[in-house]
Amino acid sequence: MALDIDIKKDLGGFKLDVNIKAEDEVLALLGASGCGKSMTLRAIAGIVTPDEGHIIVNGRTLFDSGKKINLTPQQRRVGLLFQNYALFPNMTVEQNIITGMTNLELTKAQKKQRCAEMIEKFYLNGLDDHKPAQLSGGQQQRVALARIMVSEPSILMLDEPFSALDSFLRWELEQELMSVLEDFKGTALIVSHNRDEVYRISDHIAVIHEGHVDSYGTKNEIFTKPTTYQSALLTGIRNFSRATYVDSEHVLAQDWNATLKVDHCPRDIRFVALKAQHLKLMDREGENAVKFMVSRSIDNLTEQILLMHTPGMDSNNPVDDFGQLNVRVADYEWKPFVGAESVYINIRKDDLLLLTR
Repeated sequence: MALDIDIKKDLGGFKLDVNIKAEDEVLALLGASGCGKSMTLRAIAGIVTPDEGHIIVNGRTLFDSGKKINLTPQQRRVGLLFQNYALFPNMTVEQNIITGMTNLELTKAQKKQRCAEMIEKFYLNGLDDHKPAQLSGGQQQRVALARIMVSEPSILMLDEPFSALDSFLRWELEQELMSVLEDFKGTALIVSHNRDEVYRISDHIAVIHEGHVDSYGTKNEIFTKPTTYQSALLTGIRNFSRATYVDSEHVLAQDWNATLKVDHCPRDIRFVALKAQHLKLMDREGENAVKFMVSRSIDNLTEQILLMHTPGMDSNNPVDDFGQLNVRVADYEWKPFVGAESVYINIRKDDLLLLTR
């Protein structure tokens, strides 16, 4: 196992309790702001000391509370890219990159040569003598990455690497970063709350919620078949109902006031969820057809975004998000229903997500 981390940290009003294992791959930590993602990276880097547990990278113990092991950040040789890149403002590009080799036993000439190789690799030619203030956001990020990679890190960690960039530059640098990750022979951790970036870049995803791992799986498992409310919410699903077990083939969607047929209903089910694009309109009742009132229809190029609510709910003053529905249908599907106050939604059992947490 390339990465084995099992740590606890009590911060008063917040408790971090994270257990993660990963191979040589890109693992994304996906979660809302303040959930503990960045704190986990800082613990691995040695900036934050856990109260208990262990951190092992490539068979090397960086921290173990039981064995009294706690290597300094310099001894750990991990690469952490901060959100603001943390470049030395008074140093040139070349000098910033060379600081990444402080703990390597290299001669001055060897460091110069390695630095030149990194400048070439990260497309920084001609910027050797520039200081960070003279660089664009993208150039600063490339310098920060070059400084990390020249140190030969045992693990690469990226903390919201695109958060400060505009959409065009974000896409451009994402492609460059993916090339860097393909060349890196080790574990890479990327922290983000942007689900699209996470899906494009990662191999596996750990959903972090309130300091602990809520769910873990391949990116396809997390995005296609999430099993918890938080993982479904973070992957973009907005249609939820609280649910109770009826029998092995039926579930009661309480907020939709409907009993739905399913292939297998877990006894500990708590919620059901639906993706906006997995819903079909009907004009009559039927199995798994649920009546909803149309709150609003929004024209979105070749499709309609329909905002709906269950009968009896005040659409202008909803108590919470349960019972409301966001539906996306093609224009031709909506045409027969234009002006209708209510429609039936056909909920296919294969599209219904059954969530136990």
